[in-house]
Amino acid sequence: MPSLKSIHQKLQKCRACPNMCGTPVHGKANMTDIMLIGQAPGPHEANRGKPFAYTAGKTLFGWLNSVTGLEEEELRERIYFAAVARCFPGKASSGGDREPTPVEIENCRVFLEAEVQVLKPKLIIAVGKLAISEVLGIKKSTKLTDVIGKKFEVEYHGEKVIVVPLPHPSGVSTWHKTEPGVTLLKKSLLLLNTLKITT
Repeated sequence: MPSLKSIHQKLQKCRACPNMCGTPVHGKANMTDIMLIGQAPGPHEANRGKPFAYTAGKTLFGWLNSVTGLEEEELRERIYFAAVARCFPGKASSGGDREPTPVEIENCRVFLEAEVQVLKPKLIIAVGKLAISEVLGIKKSTKLTDVIGKKFEVEYHGEKVIVVPLPHPSGVSTWHKTEPGVTLLKKSLLLLNTLKITT
């Protein structure tokens, strides 16, 4: 069985996706039963050496703090941070971040699978539509209103896990700032608190 550090060493050397703009990013190699899986790093994460290190991260950690009382560094110790793709994909023509392609997602899946097998998580926080669709095995076209505010019990890479989806905390997205997003986000966050994210 590989260790998280050995997985990170392989990840750091990976250059399998020529259209990715950044180098691989990963969280701390902390053994925990809680994983957070996002879409992909933004343009600033590689330089800062950790996931969710910029404006979306401030929003995300603010959400989690509102129900746990834990600050960012405490949450980074309690949660293992991963993503569907580990490099910044670049910008889309719309101005937001480009969504990773199916090939790029497949290239990174080997790292996610290895991490899940090492950690054997009990809880996965899936952040954003792409991560939600990957973890739950549903279509990306599924509406956020059908999944946010709920918890799911699924098998993911051979492990039975509880999944709580969250919307993406990107500043580009307004979904979580208007109804029904505001109320559904609160429901998801309360679920996380109920599931003892602070233990």
